[in-house]
Amino acid sequence: MKWILNKVFVGLPKTMGSKEAVNPMEREWTSAIFKEPVEGPIWVGKTGLTGDGVADLEHHGGPEKAVFAYSIENYTYWRNELDISDISAGGMGENLVMEHATEETVSIGDTFQIGEAIIQVSQPRQPCWKPARRFKIKNLALLLQNTGKTGWYFRVLQEGYIEEGQTFTLLDRPYPHWTIQKCNQILHGKQQNFIEMQELAGCELLAPGMRATLSKRIEKRNSSAPDIRNRVFGPNE
Repeated sequence: MKWILNKVFVGLPKTMGSKEAVNPMEREWTSAIFKEPVEGPIWVGKTGLTGDGVADLEHHGGPEKAVFAYSIENYTYWRNELDISDISAGGMGENLVMEHATEETVSIGDTFQIGEAIIQVSQPRQPCWKPARRFKIKNLALLLQNTGKTGWYFRVLQEGYIEEGQTFTLLDRPYPHWTIQKCNQILHGKQQNFIEMQELAGCELLAPGMRATLSKRIEKRNSSAPDIRNRVFGPNE
């Protein structure tokens, strides 16, 4: 089955909401999650697409998170599951909407030719509170995390122009067992499997930041899962 670049999106940070709002979900916030579709060729550089940006440089962006991809098939699930008619391609703030590619079929290190560019899967996305704010669903980050429908990031090995409608050509798949789905299970499972965590931390093509996170968990050997409330709920509480 061909993996197709269904749509391309870019956008810069903007501030929305009101400082005086009583409801946390209505308060002022800044994000680049609202992106616009791109028509025609667009340049993919080492740190992302031309015209794209991030608001939170501590947790987003950089060469290991240069391009965020999401499956078009996931949106059918969310429309049915959440009964939100306006959740559609681009809704999660992704750059690339991929067709026929899902968390179950994409693995760490998968290397693709798309247009002139060569890109490589680096890590799953760890959902934060901003999609929840966008769609006014407080627990959306948890839903994304628990279903495993998180999307994934690419690093850029070769810069170049890409365009909507092009086909992804798989050049290399060194770690077929480390699917995004499997990574999410290890990262977010209720029962922490330190053996699998150690194995994943040793995957050389997993983003260094995520490898370091796993190594810290292993070192602490904490019997309880890490506190994620700040990431998944943040100022929405």
